[in-house]
Amino acid sequence: MKSVVCSVHGDENVLRVEERPAPDLKPGSIRLAVGAAGLNRADLLQRQGLYPPPSGASDILGLECAGSVVDAAPDVADPVSGARMMALVAGGGYAEEAVVDRGSLLPVPEIFSIEEAGAFPEVYLTAYLNLFMLGGLSAGGTALVHGGSGGVGTAAIQLAQEAGARVFVTAGTDDRCRRCSELGAEIAINYRDRDFAGVCLEATGDRGVDVVLDCIGGSYLGKNLTVLTTEGRLVVIGLMGGTTGELDLRRLLSKRVRIIGSTLRALSPARKAEIVSSFLDRFGDALQAGRLRPVIDSVYPIERVADAHRRLASGEAFGKVVLRIG
Repeated sequence: MKSVVCSVHGDENVLRVEERPAPDLKPGSIRLAVGAAGLNRADLLQRQGLYPPPSGASDILGLECAGSVVDAAPDVADPVSGARMMALVAGGGYAEEAVVDRGSLLPVPEIFSIEEAGAFPEVYLTAYLNLFMLGGLSAGGTALVHGGSGGVGTAAIQLAQEAGARVFVTAGTDDRCRRCSELGAEIAINYRDRDFAGVCLEATGDRGVDVVLDCIGGSYLGKNLTVLTTEGRLVVIGLMGGTTGELDLRRLLSKRVRIIGSTLRALSPARKAEIVSSFLDRFGDALQAGRLRPVIDSVYPIERVADAHRRLASGEAFGKVVLRIG
């Protein structure tokens, strides 16, 4: 099967499309004939040698994919052969076939293209886990999402809106902010020329927000604490702005703020299955109705995977970059 691998670490030029043996079925798993796979910043880090796959995971790139069921382990009674499914994987998404734990599968809505399906699992489940399961966001609550124009950000806007919560975002240009507002963000802040903490405090009458979903890290730590309300939650999922920051512990104590670090990839199959099940219980109807739908920036054939990585790394993509594989 065609697969994207990088036998050495480096820039986009180290990526190779090679023939690999199809992965073996494991107990509790199904095999997908992959049609599309979404790109994520974790893929860029893995290519650079900064984010190795968890123990036992495929070294083939890709954390999400979608396609048709072609086989299943004997202990898996469903889904039926030929069913369109989208999948969360710890590795192996950039390939013509992927073996997926049954609990990490979601049904593809009829209205989705295969590219939309391939772009869905990682970002929507990341946003759901961190805003709702860990961050405790509820109807009437308020979230600030950094990186609102990215894959997780655009998913978070839709999920918060569907849940009846207010959602504020940051983005790097006025045009990106406009598009985030069109997607459903109540306030979109160009962080290059506006103070996001001041804007959020003004918009909430100095109360602050309940949850901050942060992909930036160290450089935003102080302002994130400023913008949180009493007993607010800061959920850190990325370190694009550095790994260290200065923390005023007096503010942490006086506000009784919780700081939560979170990654999805290394969780056990059982934990991922719980997240998928919880997501479908809460948002399954919205998914099937098309109210949750990935924003696709661009689609590249697998042979142009290096160009796809360049597009994602450029910071110019709005929403998801996708590989067409099958």
